[in-house]
Amino acid sequence: MPKYNRNFTLSLHDIDQIETALRTQKNKLSERRLALLKSQEPEEINDVQSELVNVADLLGRLHDQKIFYRPKMVGEAPYVSG
Repeated sequence: MPKYNRNFTLSLHDIDQIETALRTQKNKLSERRLALLKSQEPEEINDVQSELVNVADLLGRLHDQKIFYRPKMVGEAPYVSG
């Protein structure tokens, strides 16, 4: 029985391309959902809505895995931005 590959070697550029593709797909699904709302087709709206939720969830999980820069504390004073 085959197993899943749990080790990926993706560059930052690869991740950026994936996010861009997901955002593009999300925009197209949103436009399709609006068109379906006007035509009032509830079954298709539910399918598109569930796919939109899946794409948004995946984008959120990708975002949560990023590590954003935050300067180290200087002495005892906490870092205050701005």
